[in-house]
Amino acid sequence: MTITPQPGIMDIALYVGGQSRLEGHASPLKLSSNENPYGTSTRALAALERSAATLHRYPSTDHAELRDAIAEIHGLDADRIICGVGSDEVLQFLAQCYAGPGDEVIHTEHGFAMYPILARAAGATPIEVAERERVVDVDAILAACTDATRIIYLTNPGNPTGTMIPIAEVARLAEAIPDQVILVLDGAYVEFTEDYDGGAKLVESRENVVMTRTFSKIHGLGGLRIGWGYGPRAIIDVLNRVRQPFNLSNTQLTVAEAALRDEGFTEHCRAENARLRDWLRDKLLGLGIACDESHANYVLARFADEAEAAACDAALRADGILVRRVGGYGFPEGLRITVGDEAGCARVIDAITRFKGTA
Repeated sequence: MTITPQPGIMDIALYVGGQSRLEGHASPLKLSSNENPYGTSTRALAALERSAATLHRYPSTDHAELRDAIAEIHGLDADRIICGVGSDEVLQFLAQCYAGPGDEVIHTEHGFAMYPILARAAGATPIEVAERERVVDVDAILAACTDATRIIYLTNPGNPTGTMIPIAEVARLAEAIPDQVILVLDGAYVEFTEDYDGGAKLVESRENVVMTRTFSKIHGLGGLRIGWGYGPRAIIDVLNRVRQPFNLSNTQLTVAEAALRDEGFTEHCRAENARLRDWLRDKLLGLGIACDESHANYVLARFADEAEAAACDAALRADGILVRRVGGYGFPEGLRITVGDEAGCARVIDAITRFKGTA
């Protein structure tokens, strides 16, 4: 007897995350996963301790308190919010509910590696669309739309590029796509941008746009896996029908709310990231390393070729520094470097400067 998985499953390439361990270094400087170098809010940590008293209790099934907090802080409608195990789970719900065999799911060439995985897991066909100079090309996406298109996944700001398109371009895309298509705005790094709401107002004005966000990045809760989505009531109702009732624990719910309400911590992280991100990019440019303006908490350093990128990565590792090789994202010549704290950024530039001096 032969047991086979559903079509498309064996075409999925396993997702590989940023490396955390480095032989010969007990505590490497980890700048490979876009984590918050300032850790987690003290209010969130206090909520984590309090949650221990309720470990024997099932969590709420509607996530009402967290949804109300998200709505309050961001000025949204709580009834249009869904919470998930990271924003990844919300992205998965969308593919599960709205794409299947014979359907197409569009993503851009440097978008999040999970998009084609989610499409294939649902039995749909992922369609990769070229970007223009590492920036999303709205016209290329529109040209790729067909009668079979069901979902467009758009990362804005982009990962690993850090580039972004303005809300006017996002709105132009939403206006022009076919009626049967859902535009999904993946806003994992929105909190690091300026004057961009992640598409929230666009969600409220249209029936074909969904926005996703995460607590993993600026809130420093990557280890707890909490995310959320905001969309038309009809779509959120559909997603809730496949969401498991206890997908988030009491600990996740209470810690996420505490982190969200610590707006002082969030603003500190945003301001420091912006300052050090610009400093890091300027230093890389000064060393002759190409680097686009970033709107996230990382920069994409582009070397002369793959060999130079690999050699620099090796030099950083020798100094106990982990960054991310991004050949799988279409940049064999690139290293994605998370913006660390001031000492971490200085350490990276010192190591790269020494590398360039000996290369």
